[in-house]
Amino acid sequence: MRITTSRNTRVAALYGVLLLGALVPGLAQADANVEARNKQAVSQAFDRWAAGGNTFFRDILTPDVVWTIKGSGPSAGVYRGVDEFVSKAVQPFAARLSTPVRPVSKQVWADGDHVIIQWDGTGMAGDGQPYRNSYAWIFRMRDGKAYEVSAYLDLPAYDDVLQRIPDPA
Repeated sequence: MRITTSRNTRVAALYGVLLLGALVPGLAQADANVEARNKQAVSQAFDRWAAGGNTFFRDILTPDVVWTIKGSGPSAGVYRGVDEFVSKAVQPFAARLSTPVRPVSKQVWADGDHVIIQWDGTGMAGDGQPYRNSYAWIFRMRDGKAYEVSAYLDLPAYDDVLQRIPDPA
C-alpha cells in the first residue's frame, strides 16, 4: 500500500508539473496582453492631453489613487484620492499658468502591472515666463487605470511657479 501511495503521489506531481508547464506560456501571454493594454491606455491618455485635452487625470486615475510626489520640496508628499490630488496639487499649479502644461515628448515602458512614462512638458506661467520640466511617473495599473503613482520631477521648477505667481483665487 505504501508503494502504491508513493507511486500515486509521484504520478499526481508529474501531472501537476505537466499542467503547470502547459499553463505557463498562457500566463506569460496574458501578462504581455495586460502590459500592452496598460501601455496603450497611458499612451492614449497622454496623446489626448498633448492634443489639448484636459481630463487626463480623471481619465487614467482610479478615484482612490494614491499619488506620491517624491522629493523634499514643499510640494512633495502623498495625495489620497483623485479629488485630493487634483484640488491640492494640480489646480493650484494650473491656476498660476497662462497656458497649461502639455507633454511635448514621451517614452513609455510596461512591465507587469506597472507603466513607466518619462516625459517633458512645457507651459507658460502667469507672469509670461516659460515653464519646462521633465517627469518620470510610475503607474501601478488595475483594469486600465492607475491606482498608485510615484511621480519624479524637478521640484524646484514646479515650486518656483507656486511661490512666484500669486494664487488668483
